[in-house]
Amino acid sequence: MENISRVSGTQTGQFPSNANHEPLPSGWEERQDANGRTYYVNHTARTTQWERPLFSATSNSNVNVEAAASDFQRRFHISVDESDSSRPTTVTPRADEDALPPNWSMQVAPNGRTFFIDHASRRTTWIDPRNGRASPMPNQTRRVEDDLGPLPEGWEERVHTDGRVFYIDHNTRTTQWEDPRLSNPNIAGQAVPYSRDYKQKYEFFKSNIRKPTNVPNKFEIRIRRTSILEDSYRIINSVTKTDLLKTKLWVEFDGETGLDYGGLAREWFYLLSKEMFNPYYGLFEYSAMDNYTLQINNGSGLCNEEHLSYFKFIGRIAGMAVYHGKLLDAFFIRPFYKMMLQKPIDLKDMESVDTEYYNSLMWIKENDPRQLELTFSLDEDTFGQKSQHELKPGGSNIEVTDENKDEYIKLVIEWRFVARVKEQMSSFLDGFGSIIPLNLIKIFDEHELELLMCGIQNIDVKDWRENTLYKGDYHQNHIIIQWFWRAVLSFSNEMRSRLLQFVTGTSRVPMNGFKELYGSNGPQMFTIEKWGTPNNYPRAHTCFNRLDLPPYEGYVQLKDKLVKAIEGSQGFAGVD
Repeated sequence: MENISRVSGTQTGQFPSNANHEPLPSGWEERQDANGRTYYVNHTARTTQWERPLFSATSNSNVNVEAAASDFQRRFHISVDESDSSRPTTVTPRADEDALPPNWSMQVAPNGRTFFIDHASRRTTWIDPRNGRASPMPNQTRRVEDDLGPLPEGWEERVHTDGRVFYIDHNTRTTQWEDPRLSNPNIAGQAVPYSRDYKQKYEFFKSNIRKPTNVPNKFEIRIRRTSILEDSYRIINSVTKTDLLKTKLWVEFDGETGLDYGGLAREWFYLLSKEMFNPYYGLFEYSAMDNYTLQINNGSGLCNEEHLSYFKFIGRIAGMAVYHGKLLDAFFIRPFYKMMLQKPIDLKDMESVDTEYYNSLMWIKENDPRQLELTFSLDEDTFGQKSQHELKPGGSNIEVTDENKDEYIKLVIEWRFVARVKEQMSSFLDGFGSIIPLNLIKIFDEHELELLMCGIQNIDVKDWRENTLYKGDYHQNHIIIQWFWRAVLSFSNEMRSRLLQFVTGTSRVPMNGFKELYGSNGPQMFTIEKWGTPNNYPRAHTCFNRLDLPPYEGYVQLKDKLVKAIEGSQGFAGVD
């Protein structure tokens, strides 16, 4: 490979050295660093490198292919004897290929990869001198660029002798194991904003939640996946002593053999969230801005006569999730959290929910509204039923003027977010408050309350990788682990969420990132352990946030097996 004059001190691959080399060329010196690693000093060029230098071409200009091949074997620790069929073999360019430059030849290494020999300088390289591109790795039909896009300008990907991928930054002449694309927020996701203030609030919050007394040591929840909402509604609503809901949750899915050490409870919250907040049931609806953030459906009573009972149930589930340190798989409009905190809602809140409505109110605020001929009443359409709502008594006869427009805007916002869903919100808070004292959550602002209930929306892969443990023979620079993170980087945020849910039971990340993931017995980092054979699919232990990952034979195989495991996963087999 080409020489590298300086190697970065952190996250840098230590290139292998070999004993009993031939004498160093003139002007070179061998040294060792503080960690005992051997490096070489070129006093002529005033540079250093890990790789032992070779004699220059002038010492022997008549070097042949066999000598260069032997040089390749020595430099890359390939030990063969004369009769060994695994030694490099000479390759002749095909008729449809360009001829190699003078004094160049190419051979195939024992691992099946083509390398090139420059006989003039007695150097070997994976880079094809005809086009400047690295020769492809064997058994890998798709390169990383297909998934993640090209490397940053000046970067190159190479493969170490033990099969691990490393990266060369030709801009700074340094090497590192970590893919530089991990630092690209467009690929890896935005960094997690650590909030010391939130952490202190959360610790105060947890220390002030009253623990239940005189209750059983666990609360059993036996449900069917096919009717998870109805079964959960029946079980939770039947509880009159809500302290029971604060004990250890023991969840069992009908017909499944899993034992719940925390993972099934997390999955229960996750799956139940999908049902409770599904607009199909008419209790919640998407905001005008997207099909992701939710708001209370003011017409929920027309969809379900028992809607207030369901909102109380949903409030209990939300309170249980917060109490037990679980996360809901939903995100609500900002005014929803403000209403929970009993904070006033202003015009700015409207912007994030309905931009068109916000722009209309802003126009009124900045202009004389008389030309619009508005009154203090609004038309409403609920499931095709049109009605008129007066914002104040006799409002249909009161004109909106430049003098009273601020009052009009305030009443519109109050009606839009509070008045027309007052009963539903009251029932929700009744259920939530039976588990979590409403005064206690007032230490949070609306942003922090969202994080407390729902976690982080975008998944930061760099934070994920930095807070992952490895077991078995795996380590952060193992080729299987490198393939795994390459696959994760290629996933959409939704697919990353599904992978996280597959392994941990929830698709959400706590406020301060992956370092605060919890398992069945408290803090438990995301873990990857070597297991099985390449014929197996990955398997998960959600109670322990652990992924059992087989040692696959190539990147494409790993990604294919991982995707199929994620998309085909439902239920548990064995202890979980």
